[in-house]
Amino acid sequence: MKKVKMMTSTTTRRSALLIAALTATLLISGCKNVPPVTSGMGSDQIAPGQKFSKHLQVHNPELGRKLHISDIRSRTNNDLLEINLSLTSTYEKTLKLQYQFTWFDKDGFVIEAGKAPWKPLDLHGMQTETVPGLAPTNQVASFSLYVREVPEKFFKF
Repeated sequence: MKKVKMMTSTTTRRSALLIAALTATLLISGCKNVPPVTSGMGSDQIAPGQKFSKHLQVHNPELGRKLHISDIRSRTNNDLLEINLSLTSTYEKTLKLQYQFTWFDKDGFVIEAGKAPWKPLDLHGMQTETVPGLAPTNQVASFSLYVREVPEKFFKF
């Protein structure tokens, strides 16, 4: 009789351990962040900051690693393209910047080159700032945002 109880007790413990292990495995695999399977490159598979990278022009690679466009909103206002672009810093300190929009027609030619002024922008650590832009003509089909860092010698007193 003791032998039967011992075997039943051992079997029960093994079953309980097996069930616990299976439950833990299911819970862990259920918490994984697995991207959906899609054909082509879905937005979930694009690294942060890469979705709108074609619109951001930075000629300083070090600065380029500290900035990305996180969102772009556009609409037509009196037949002119109006842009609200979210520029995000991934840097922990303040960046003293200047920005300028360059507008392109449907053939990729620059419209009114060199006429847009450089505008100042202080982007504090890890901050996202909305940068507005309004196309100069109704011929605009696309744009780029050029960003440059203001050298320290120009803002220290």
